[in-house]
Amino acid sequence: MYRSLALAALCSLFFSLPAGAAASTTGLDDVLSSHDWLNGHVNASDVRGKVVLVDFYTFECINCQHVEPNLRKLYHDTRRDDLVVIGVHSPETPFERDRSNLKASFASQGIAWPVVVDNGFDVWNAYGVSAWPTQLIFDRHGELVKTIVGEGQDDEVDSTVRQLIAEE
Repeated sequence: MYRSLALAALCSLFFSLPAGAAASTTGLDDVLSSHDWLNGHVNASDVRGKVVLVDFYTFECINCQHVEPNLRKLYHDTRRDDLVVIGVHSPETPFERDRSNLKASFASQGIAWPVVVDNGFDVWNAYGVSAWPTQLIFDRHGELVKTIVGEGQDDEVDSTVRQLIAEE
């Protein structure tokens, strides 16, 4: 039993890293300077003074699909003046690299927020991402506050976003 508790504690430390623990970039420039976007384009003026959640995913990943309901809820239930959600699609397979397949996945998965097409893994590498899904949460000043890797951490995502929004 103690072994299970120790393993659970170790996993929670690994999968909810402090800001910068997994990231080589700690600001929003690398995601905002991307040139290939779907569902709109986000620039510096769109995120100024707002909390930003950047979700690294690939559309066929079951773990990524498990975090999407919470992302949809945050996107639809949080004022646009407070939160910007940005997806970064870094494909795992050739099928996922196909732009038309990615676009089709938006409807079936309910993705309404802007998405960077990161077929070359440029944004992924800039932030030191190593797994799907990974959420990076930035404060209203554009500083990385929390890196969350893996599924099953919706409460951590929600509480971090709520806390940062409250810090106006």
